[in-house]
Amino acid sequence: MASIRLDRINKSFPGVKALVDINQEIESGEFFTLLGPSGCGKTTLLRTIAGFYRQDSGHVFVADRLMDNIPAHQRDTGMVFQNYAVFPHMTVFENVAFGLKSRKVRAGEIHKRVAKILELARMSGYEQRTPDQLSGGQQQRVGLARAMVIEPLVLLMDEPLSNLDAKLRVEMREEIRDIQRHLGITTIYVTHDQEEALVISDRIAVMNAGVIQQVGTAWQIYTQPENTFVASFVGNMNFIEGKVTSTEDGHVEVAIDGLCLKTPKPTKPLNTVRLAVRPEDLSIVDDQGKDEACAYMPGTIDKVTFTGSLVQYTVACEGGRQLIVERHKPEREALIPKGSSVFIRILSESILLFDPDTGLRI
Repeated sequence: MASIRLDRINKSFPGVKALVDINQEIESGEFFTLLGPSGCGKTTLLRTIAGFYRQDSGHVFVADRLMDNIPAHQRDTGMVFQNYAVFPHMTVFENVAFGLKSRKVRAGEIHKRVAKILELARMSGYEQRTPDQLSGGQQQRVGLARAMVIEPLVLLMDEPLSNLDAKLRVEMREEIRDIQRHLGITTIYVTHDQEEALVISDRIAVMNAGVIQQVGTAWQIYTQPENTFVASFVGNMNFIEGKVTSTEDGHVEVAIDGLCLKTPKPTKPLNTVRLAVRPEDLSIVDDQGKDEACAYMPGTIDKVTFTGSLVQYTVACEGGRQLIVERHKPEREALIPKGSSVFIRILSESILLFDPDTGLRI
């Protein structure tokens, strides 16, 4: 196992700043995920750590060893690619053993280590099959086994599940996590899939435009986003613009289209704020209540989306605003038809506040 330290990493391509002043430490044995949209710099950062790209400035340290001038094949990293990258002319055993043979490992040790890693990857019994005799999920298991069998200091995974169907993705992400925990290899995992990142990671770095926006556990990233990008990218989020009208006892009152809403007091004085609330923290009721800890916003059901365990309502409110409300495990008779007049119940404690100019949490 090995820790990783990234010190002021910058990388540009013609017309594009791919990485901007990246400073990050990754603990030994940690499963660390780089999450973000396409083009945000996550794969560039992974390939810079691997040695496939050379940063314009800054330094990469692995186990406190400076890696800047060490070529990729000498960095003691294992790489799992999006497209499996298994050798089509080799058997499963030969694919997995390839890295060990190139390292001049004894034949007896090769057989022992390949058998062990294939058992962990649930590929025992497939040793003599070729890739054309395997499913996509099985080929990815071979790629994973090949990267791990060399016992690298660091395992790098570049969207390894993106070519698999949804059900297989769920199975494989659990297997990857189990194997990683069993072997204790420091792992950096790249994905654009928010759910995948939340489920599989010890910590997550959310990236955008070459910048790490926030680093934290899944719980921290989801419940305490530091800016509006993180809030909107990880899960669904409703945003509402409001004007601060008064401040009292640790709270402020915010006016929204004639509705007065009490919210937590922002950390700095502002005339306007951007309120954010998760769809699952909202509820739909038939009439306006009198609970002072809540606000009730009138609206009309514009869309009903049923996905089995979840129903999602799009509610049209005053000012052309649309809010998303989610209800889990809905009962058929409780489904609200399109066109119904309703009230959205907003609990003050569930509201997050952001600066509308900077996008930062306040």
